[in-house]
Amino acid sequence: MDIIESILNIPVQDPQEEEFSSADLSWSKFGTAERHDNVAIIPYARVDAFIIGECSNVECPTRFHIERGRKRSKGSLKEYKNDEYLEYRLYWCSFGPENYGEGGGILPSRRYRLNTRNRAARPQSMRGCTCHFVVKRLYARPSLALLIYNDRRHVNKSGFVCHGPLDGDAIGPGAKKIPYICNEIQQQTMSMIYLGIPEENVLEKHIEGLQRYGDSNANVNSLASQYVHKLGMIIKRSTHELDLDDQASIRMWVERNKKSIFFYQDTSETNSFVLGIQTEWQLQQMIRFGHRSLVAADSTFGIKTLKYPLYTLLVFDSRQHALPVAWVITRSIAKPDVSKWMKALLDRVRAVDPGWKINGFLIDDAAAEIDPIRDTFSCPVLFSLWRVRRSWLRNIVKRCSNIEVQREILKRLGNMVHSIWGGVDYSVALEELNQDFVDQTSFVQYFNASWVPKLEMWLTTMRNLPLASQEASGAIEAYHVKLKVKLYDDSHLGALQRVDWLVHKLTTELHSSYWLDRYADESDSFQNVKEEYIASTSWHRALQIPDCDVTLDDKDRLFAKVVSQKDSSLTHLVWNPGSEFSFCDCSWSIQGNLCKHVLKVNMLCENRQDCQASMSYKSCKEILTNLWKKPVEDSISMDLSMAWTQQILEQIQKLVELNSSNDIGCVVNNLPLKWVAKRGRTSVGKPPSALALPSGSKSNGVALLIQQQVSHHPPVGAGDAENDHFVYDITSKVKTNS
Repeated sequence: MDIIESILNIPVQDPQEEEFSSADLSWSKFGTAERHDNVAIIPYARVDAFIIGECSNVECPTRFHIERGRKRSKGSLKEYKNDEYLEYRLYWCSFGPENYGEGGGILPSRRYRLNTRNRAARPQSMRGCTCHFVVKRLYARPSLALLIYNDRRHVNKSGFVCHGPLDGDAIGPGAKKIPYICNEIQQQTMSMIYLGIPEENVLEKHIEGLQRYGDSNANVNSLASQYVHKLGMIIKRSTHELDLDDQASIRMWVERNKKSIFFYQDTSETNSFVLGIQTEWQLQQMIRFGHRSLVAADSTFGIKTLKYPLYTLLVFDSRQHALPVAWVITRSIAKPDVSKWMKALLDRVRAVDPGWKINGFLIDDAAAEIDPIRDTFSCPVLFSLWRVRRSWLRNIVKRCSNIEVQREILKRLGNMVHSIWGGVDYSVALEELNQDFVDQTSFVQYFNASWVPKLEMWLTTMRNLPLASQEASGAIEAYHVKLKVKLYDDSHLGALQRVDWLVHKLTTELHSSYWLDRYADESDSFQNVKEEYIASTSWHRALQIPDCDVTLDDKDRLFAKVVSQKDSSLTHLVWNPGSEFSFCDCSWSIQGNLCKHVLKVNMLCENRQDCQASMSYKSCKEILTNLWKKPVEDSISMDLSMAWTQQILEQIQKLVELNSSNDIGCVVNNLPLKWVAKRGRTSVGKPPSALALPSGSKSNGVALLIQQQVSHHPPVGAGDAENDHFVYDITSKVKTNS
């Protein structure tokens, strides 16, 4: 085969099949006589179809994961070759590259005694497969992808087939008899066992998984039964106590699970204990769902009950559910310690995807250090009210027996928070609260002791930071509730002061639960698990309530009635409708949770002019109002303000059009044309036109408000932090509400 020296001479191939593989393409040698690669060019839009086809290899069925990735922004290169990349992805067979199987490198030997009579099987997830390929989105032609595929055979370094039906040496002891068990099947089986699913159901799903990677017969089924039973016994006999001393036990766990650790700092005279945990699956989810999206924090969990509080980083998945992607166990909230583990986490993510970036970071604790977040992630910081509301409601219900008193106190506290932008002195509202409810001694004493000393700090944070939506708050709360159920099991209360127990619970039961939730949703299997996962947030449950089942009080808007979805003869009352501090008489709300009835009523109130706006909308409007302050005439500050505000307006207009359009092609056709010359000169072919905004939502009203402000009142301080908050907060609300 002749070697092609110019990429322009390589034809573009677009197979007609819906899914295709390397066997369906004609490969060319590209490069020089000394160094060349096997390449093919396909449309970039068909890369996913190619990957799916490669995964469906009959002889060696597998999956490919991104081993490394890099990105460049358009226009970043002044001079470039025809084969320069805009995006670079190295895909590797999931049975490699490391070799934990027969004929590979030296297997790690155990230096400790297992607490079981049976010898555990060797690690089985990686077989040293060398099959990998590169996808390069071409810088000069972004609509095309260059495939580089030099190792198409699924073999190890010795040249032997290392997985699939043709692999005679699959795993550990009795390798020639036992079928190969890939990482996905193993994780699925472990997750089901951890969640307490009966062994016969686990075995059924396990055999179904094996059939995807090879033929099934009586011998395979028998061995699979032994494997599932043995794995179940190992899990039941496993213990979190690797050593009687908790600190020594954690050191041993860290040494054995280095791949799941992104930061570790042991206790010393100068350093505080910090343990950052992130499994490889969590890393993949953080890259997938966190890029150009939100990361949220559930902080200070177990501050009174656990030896070290738990700090969880969350992303919002395809259903906008909160998904834990990292756990940090520490008592330290000092800036140096927070900066260390945040930078270590970001470095780990960017080692896989250098272009990874988030658009916003949600915090739920007013005492949290904001500077490390801004310095590390270079993004706006938003504040979620869920923790405040939950704490107040739980203690009101606990300490006040009269339901009328409960809803009135919550309404008063909510009005105090809603008035933070009105210049009202909160101390006056507190004094009135103490006088009017002087007979509620238990709650008044609790509130004055626990909240009054720090109330100004919390209200200041709410006023200065953009406030997150109720959907985001509900998702974070759903994770918090699930975490509490998993950890605060009566049978483990004696272990709460051990860190190794907490690590064990997180990395086994909780991790398995979320893994199975995502797997069930994406593979459309485990229907019961999938249905529970979809309905796990109050926001999604609220969407199932028909509008006709909600009745608003027409007179004073004091309450709303919501018909129960389980029993149509029951009706729930929601007092103070439209507020984040609404009070519902359902059992879920009485426990301090944000219930579906409150959310459904607030959804309907959002588009009614006679109902109060949500605090997230008020926060957005307040930041926008501050931008109206006019800078010095004919100053650079005014130029910067105008440029920033126009950029915000264009982003909102494009986002609204994208969310309201039924045809993505129309949106693409409206995008401005860019002509790129070899010297790097870029010019816009046509100016972006003003896009029509659909009416009927408050978020679009904000967009129109910005448009008016651009025409009449340029904002101030285009480069300050408040504008950073505003840029994403406005955009996120349009995305959420459009």
